[in-house]
Amino acid sequence: MREFLYTCLIGLISGFTANAQSQYESGMNQAFELWQMQKPVEAANLFERIAKAEEDEWLPYYYAAQVNIIESFSMTDKSRKEQQLKEAQDLINQAATFSNGGNVEIDILQAMLHTSYLTLDPSVYGMKLSPVINNIYNEALRKAPDNPRVVLSKAEWDMGSAQFFGEDPKKYCDDLQTSLALFDKTSSVEQFYPAWGKERVETLIARTCKSN
Repeated sequence: MREFLYTCLIGLISGFTANAQSQYESGMNQAFELWQMQKPVEAANLFERIAKAEEDEWLPYYYAAQVNIIESFSMTDKSRKEQQLKEAQDLINQAATFSNGGNVEIDILQAMLHTSYLTLDPSVYGMKLSPVINNIYNEALRKAPDNPRVVLSKAEWDMGSAQFFGEDPKKYCDDLQTSLALFDKTSSVEQFYPAWGKERVETLIARTCKSN
């Protein structure tokens, strides 16, 4: 997942203005710079401080949670990982509180958190969490079929599930191509709105779908 982090950042930072006009914008840009410099703890802490200062912005909570979730995938200490995911869940809950209902970007984060938790022990958590993750992605796709990150995230989850059960993940290559086309049609609706994913889907297509 670490490569996922840095391909996310390419799309995020390239879309943000360099001339911040407010303290909020300045702080957000600084947090993204820390993240890009591979200082995730400092980035997450700054995102969280911004969130507490702004109070009515969902995006700082979103990014604080995202940093913690992505970093959790590489953790080997079970208790530390569980604590980090608990903190990320609290941040997701806060993001949902300050966002309009039905925010599929937050839904994707929730599915990612469950996926990270599942990796603690797939034999224990797979039966419990796999249906939950499936339901989140299916509902997100129903709500926002043209959101490229929804299509990408569901396809990547489906590909991982296929590999786990010894099936060919290439059967989801059409979904990846759909996601890529959607990225080319989609523009951010507000400053700092999630824009990650295009580089990730290009990597997955190159890695898995060369013959398709």
